[in-house]
Amino acid sequence: LDVSMDTWNFFYTCLVSLWLHRFYIYSAVASGISIWIAVQFFTTKTKKKVTEPVRTEDKLVNGYGTQQAKEVYVAGVKIFYGSQTGTAKKFAAGLAEAVISLNLPVEVISMGDYDPDDCLAEETTSRSICVFLVATYTDGQPTESAAWFCKWLGEAANDFRFGKTYLKGLRYAVFGLGNSVYVDHYNTVGRSVDRWLWMLGASRILTRAEGDCNVAQSKHGSIEADFEAWKAKLLSRLQVLCRGEKKPCGGKCKKGKCKSSRKQSKESSDHEHGASEYENTEAEELFETSSEEETDAEEAGGANAVVDVEDLGNIMSHMKKRERELEEGDVGTSLMRENTGRKEEGEKREMITPALREALTKQGYKLIGSHSGVKLCRWTKSMLRGRGGCYKHTFYGIESHRCMEATPSLACANKCVFCWRHHTNPVGTEWRWKMDQPEMILQEAIENHQNMIKQFKGVSGVRADRLEEAMAAKHCALSLVGEPIMYPEINRFVKLLHQHSISSFLVTNAQFPDEIRNLEPVTQLYVSVDASTRESLKRIDRPLFKDFWQRFLDSLKALSEKQQRTVYRLTLVKAWNVDELKAYAELIALGKPDFVEVKGVTYCGESSASNLTMANVPWHEEVVGFVQELADLIPDYEIACEHEHSNCLLLAHKKFKVDGEWWTWIDYGRFQELVREQERSSGCKTFTAADYMARTPRWALFGSRERGFDPLDVRYQRKNKARDISGC
Repeated sequence: LDVSMDTWNFFYTCLVSLWLHRFYIYSAVASGISIWIAVQFFTTKTKKKVTEPVRTEDKLVNGYGTQQAKEVYVAGVKIFYGSQTGTAKKFAAGLAEAVISLNLPVEVISMGDYDPDDCLAEETTSRSICVFLVATYTDGQPTESAAWFCKWLGEAANDFRFGKTYLKGLRYAVFGLGNSVYVDHYNTVGRSVDRWLWMLGASRILTRAEGDCNVAQSKHGSIEADFEAWKAKLLSRLQVLCRGEKKPCGGKCKKGKCKSSRKQSKESSDHEHGASEYENTEAEELFETSSEEETDAEEAGGANAVVDVEDLGNIMSHMKKRERELEEGDVGTSLMRENTGRKEEGEKREMITPALREALTKQGYKLIGSHSGVKLCRWTKSMLRGRGGCYKHTFYGIESHRCMEATPSLACANKCVFCWRHHTNPVGTEWRWKMDQPEMILQEAIENHQNMIKQFKGVSGVRADRLEEAMAAKHCALSLVGEPIMYPEINRFVKLLHQHSISSFLVTNAQFPDEIRNLEPVTQLYVSVDASTRESLKRIDRPLFKDFWQRFLDSLKALSEKQQRTVYRLTLVKAWNVDELKAYAELIALGKPDFVEVKGVTYCGESSASNLTMANVPWHEEVVGFVQELADLIPDYEIACEHEHSNCLLLAHKKFKVDGEWWTWIDYGRFQELVREQERSSGCKTFTAADYMARTPRWALFGSRERGFDPLDVRYQRKNKARDISGC
């Protein structure tokens, strides 16, 4: 452009000025920002951080807007159960109903239908409380439905890839179902599930509890009562959590510091040291099985307080102090002796607890003292009406209306699947309870039996002559419930029966061989042979002894040494033991019994103690077929008698077949004479089963038209009535 030099100089000066002006502005702004950042940085370093509360979105409640929705602390409860007989499932359903009453959503889940690999980690963010009801089977293993869940959980807890925070955020509670008679593995599954969840970072909301099927050792008298006590604590704890409280404070915090305000950092440190702490066996046992921590928690924080793992050291110190005080003879010495097994004879507990007494009384038992009882057999009632007697009337000539069904020991060493008592009686492998004297037991047994007979006076159909005869008991069936041979004074009790001219029919479960050898003569000694192999015996009888099979064989050998009448009692359970003919024949050769009773199992209704159904009950024709095949394998025995009404047959040794006639009945008067002669000779004069046998009537023989029903009576068919399953 054609411009002068002065014009160019002016234009250049303006451009430079504008550039410098913008530089100064940008520099000032940049400097200001830098100074502000520095100030904020140093302020953050010197001041305590303040966290603003997180506000939730406004929501509609009952149609009205709210400024801020209430935070949800418990979104719901998920109840997981692993059940074998249905008990855990029943508890889960009952707990669900109780949770619903708290206005909380609830879901009941079978562990068999749940995939922990896919779903369990999701529970850490669901704000749900997970409750686990897990049963321990007889061999210490989880139930079939819970097997995969427990297997996965155990492997995850010991797999470093999952880590100690894998389930952090999951809140849980565990209730274990078990049986303390299986000492080596009592409630092991419940304890393991509790430990594995904790090792994976989950948080307990309540101390684990254990329910005991062994009513004699149950803390509250039964497993149902154990669960109800724990359930009450759980529901109370849920109410506290729903209010957003970590721990309820009872106003007894030490030094003015509430335990519920402990820092989260301490909780995280628990998991860092948890593995080593759980490896300490003594500490684990104290924490897992003791109720002392609950007592300490209640003292510190009210009835619903929860003890954290960090308090374990204090609990152990407290317990050791308590133990020293007890050992020094302070108040509670009896409790200490009970816990350590040093209880003195005069301080032993009673076998019949209040809860057990109530349960058995409802079932019609007349309890005697602390461990005995009598009950009126249904066949006694039947024969009083002239409606026939039991199979022992057909096989051995017992007068059923004059038979007293009793036991000097309600405890048993087995938990048979077909037990009609539904396992309400205590169990054990040795006598550890208070002991009543046999004289008192027999006197009260006779009195209670007579009182029950008197109630039939004037009842329609009862025959007056038989009612009068029934007032004087002539026979005693020691087969009511439990294991009578466990009673330490069984020999004195049997002698007292004989002194009262009462015959003795004693039944044992073949787990006490020494007691069988030491047993004084009884009218007839029974041994229950419910299976012929080790595996099937374990499944059917569910014995408590670890060496149950050797004890079983030794008991049969001891039976072979007896001179008086001996009997094998076989209970056929369809699909369980009907295919063991050859093995049964071998056991008969071992024990050489005089008789073998073969009876189809009696279905006793649904029960958590057994999973038998009507499908397991064989037809009478099936029992006959089994006995005929068995007789072919044992040439020294033949089928002698039949009682169709009881679905029962009798195999008898051929020595009781004299001149082609069976002599399976008993001359009870002659037996009493022989017993007295032996006592007068101080045991020098002995006798055998052949010395007091009597001829069997034709109507009792196998193949007779009556099929074992006494023609002097009239058979009565029940119609639309619940069956009374009691009786021997």
